[in-house]
Amino acid sequence: MPATTQLLLVACASQAALTVGFAPQRLLAQRGPLPVGVSSVAPRDIVGIEPAPYTDAVSAANPLHVVVAGAGVGGLALANAFVGQPHVKVTVLEKTSKFKRFGGPIQLASNAMQVLRTMDPAMFGSIEAKATFTGNLKNGIKDGIRDEWYAMFDLKTPAEERGMPYTCVVERPDLQEILLNRLPEGVVQNAAGVASYAQDADGPVTVTLEDGFKVTADVLIGADGIWSSVRSTMHANPLRGDESGATYSGYTVYAGELNYAAPDNGEVGYKVYIGPGQYFVITDIGKGRYQWYAFLAKPVGSALADEALKPTEACADGTAAGNPAYLKTVFNGWSPDIMAILLATRNDEVEQRDLYDRPPALRKPWTDGKVALLGDAIHAMMPNLGQGGCQAIEDAMVLAEELGGLEKRSGAPAALQRYKDRRLVRSAAVQGLSRFASDIIIRGFDTPAKVVDGQFQNFNYAGIVTRVLQPILPVFFTVQFAFLYTGWKNELGVKDTANGAALLGLGSLVLVAFAAVAADAGLLLAFGLESAASVVEAVGGSGAAEFFQSVLPSVDGML
Repeated sequence: MPATTQLLLVACASQAALTVGFAPQRLLAQRGPLPVGVSSVAPRDIVGIEPAPYTDAVSAANPLHVVVAGAGVGGLALANAFVGQPHVKVTVLEKTSKFKRFGGPIQLASNAMQVLRTMDPAMFGSIEAKATFTGNLKNGIKDGIRDEWYAMFDLKTPAEERGMPYTCVVERPDLQEILLNRLPEGVVQNAAGVASYAQDADGPVTVTLEDGFKVTADVLIGADGIWSSVRSTMHANPLRGDESGATYSGYTVYAGELNYAAPDNGEVGYKVYIGPGQYFVITDIGKGRYQWYAFLAKPVGSALADEALKPTEACADGTAAGNPAYLKTVFNGWSPDIMAILLATRNDEVEQRDLYDRPPALRKPWTDGKVALLGDAIHAMMPNLGQGGCQAIEDAMVLAEELGGLEKRSGAPAALQRYKDRRLVRSAAVQGLSRFASDIIIRGFDTPAKVVDGQFQNFNYAGIVTRVLQPILPVFFTVQFAFLYTGWKNELGVKDTANGAALLGLGSLVLVAFAAVAADAGLLLAFGLESAASVVEAVGGSGAAEFFQSVLPSVDGML
């Protein structure tokens, strides 16, 4: 789905933003004594930060200093959420030495667009002007072999019913340029990657940078991605590897981006082509450009292992050597739309990467005193729902709400705990749903069973189940989007928690139907069912019926 672009985890923005004043810097923000055992290192530059004596009271003269590790979408959204709050001063530490235009489009679903509009209508207007809207177009799943529509996603109705903006895609560099340009000069510091942190109960957090410089702050937010150094310190895990907590999803993705004259341009937002053991996505990203994704179930490291399988010469029809020619073979016999876009793609327009995610952090800490995690650092998810960046933006809104009203620095740990309480269940539900989408489509879906000219086609178990589920999936999608679009405020309560439980429970039933298909059915079920069970445990099973009642009017006409 379009926001498989969440895979592009590198912080990026336009080179133009750099020239406005975000030059590489080093800084030391020191307020009071450092924790025991941590020595001060003299800075080369102090940008816009005056050392102040440590006092518990927060004021405009001595504001709460929030340091954000990582200038990706979530980190920059959080910094923007603090703009105009005189009692909060924010510093964003970014590992890269400079910003440059890199990365493809990111999907901003209606829930994220609503958060951005609430956060700052003017900023929202700038983002809207750069957006290509897909939520008001035709979107859905197609039979990859027969090239027939299988199930539709109605993104338009749930957004209109709630007065929310349509789902759209925005070029990641454009989005980050908008977020950067709204911040005062000196807020973002380049070449300042965070390595670790330390804290004590009565003093500030001391953040150690990769080059040994130290920064002190009242609050540290780890928005530094799936391979987060802040998370590694908090969880006492290695930064990478099997013990890091991130797991290989079992899927590799080929992603292409190109200028393309699609025959259904302006009519279709995105199409997911399903078939046995793999699927293919084509999405309109605006201005005559398209993006496609090929998801394959492969062992980890297949990018190198499969190199020998990729043809060194172009195909007879002109499909470019390398990745396009290889995928033409992999998807042989599939929709002509797939063959056409592969034919139009150059090899240098394709990238391959293995997909990693994390199980819901239901038993791992989100916070550690005055330190908290945001976005992929705590709830990295598969890209299939296009919610990775959207959930990071929701994190930013909730963090700003909880920290912005603090009158005392000593209240920061409790505020961060409230943030975790408000975000845990919803983010876990979205993580589980994202994994459901991958497991169902790749390990469960097959070419639907069908009678054609009196002949039975694909009447195996998977084909029959795929056909039986065809009228059920629109119901599931209705419930899913009701959940995503209703709960964007993250108001802590039984109803929001029950909504997540109900949705994950319904998704789990769909997974059970496919369990006999997948050779590793236990693995297929484990991730999603663990999410559902934990959410149900959190809410005690109450309120789920209320959620289903709220969406029944939309569902009733489909049954």
